Amino acid sequence: MGRGPQRALLIVGILSAALLVAALLTVLRPEPEKRQEVELAMLVEALELESTVAEITIRSQGTVMPRTETVLSAEISGAIVEVSPKFVAGGVFAANETLMRIDPTDYESAVNSAKALVNQRQIEHDGALKLRSQGYRAEAEYAAAASALASAKADLERAERNLERTYIRVPYAGMVRSKDADLGQFVNPGTRLGVSFATDYAEVRLPLTDQDLAFVPLPDARLVGGSQAADGQPVTLTAVRRGQLEAWPARIVRGEGVVDENSRVSYAVARVEDPYGFQSGKTPLPIGSFVAATIEAAAPGELIRVPRATVRGSNQLVFVDADNRLRIREVDVFRFDADYAYLRDQSLVGERIVTTALENPINGMAVRTEAEAGSRVASTADDAR
Repeated sequence: MGRGPQRALLIVGILSAALLVAALLTVLRPEPEKRQEVELAMLVEALELESTVAEITIRSQGTVMPRTETVLSAEISGAIVEVSPKFVAGGVFAANETLMRIDPTDYESAVNSAKALVNQRQIEHDGALKLRSQGYRAEAEYAAAASALASAKADLERAERNLERTYIRVPYAGMVRSKDADLGQFVNPGTRLGVSFATDYAEVRLPLTDQDLAFVPLPDARLVGGSQAADGQPVTLTAVRRGQLEAWPARIVRGEGVVDENSRVSYAVARVEDPYGFQSGKTPLPIGSFVAATIEAAAPGELIRVPRATVRGSNQLVFVDADNRLRIREVDVFRFDADYAYLRDQSLVGERIVTTALENPINGMAVRTEAEAGSRVASTADDAR
């Protein structure tokens, strides 16, 4: 046999032996250990409900308004002959300071004439009284003289009052909002001269819902202006002034006692002292400013507080039962704020709710909580040691 056929037979033999060994290895290989498939439940974070005395934050807003605002009008006619330099929009004045003067010439003359007439009537009255005492005058003549004297005195009082009305004053320290008349202008009774307002304190009307009123007791309407108003609920007013967020303390002094027919809210009135900072030097809070109001109030009794994001819809929570299965239940939500929802049902204390965002939770779905998963990992690590 030649060398070529021998090589071919050798190659075929090697291949056959390799195939035979591979077949034997396949047949004799032990089967891999079968592991039981474990379906892992969804991992969620759970919160155990606790009872607490919650601090409720009531938020409202309103516009700063003067406690007293006056439309100044002329009570007599005449030309304006004097105007205070403070009688301009934004001008600040003291109580009873003269802001404007109407020409008093005619009214001074009227006072002098009335005084002269009173003197004359007084002489006539004294003479009639003397003659009556001597029996020379009748009682009717004396009565006429007394009546004429009383009428003259009344005319004098009227003339003096008109002279006083030539001064335009207000009985409070304040600020001028607008000026509607000026020097040299002739005015008649009722002519509008300007508008002023008091600056000792300002007020803000705060709309409150009926639910808010459970936390914000309003002063008794019968005691408004008394000590109870001074002890009203504290309020913090905030607004942006000069590019910075500023705060001013205030206090609720009364409620308006009616419910708005359109919005169905009630209004509480908060008072802020010295809004322009004339006495305290604080940042001014001008009349007309829009402010946010924060009222801190204690809840009536203990409540359960849960993150607002955990509430589905308006009143549903996803609970985790003792078997680690989801249970979707409706609850009585007492109040919402920006961050939390408050529950009054104390029977829920100790139960667990899901705080993880679940897209489509299903009643009865098995879950694992992060706390339990963490404890199992720690136990496994201890066993490995």
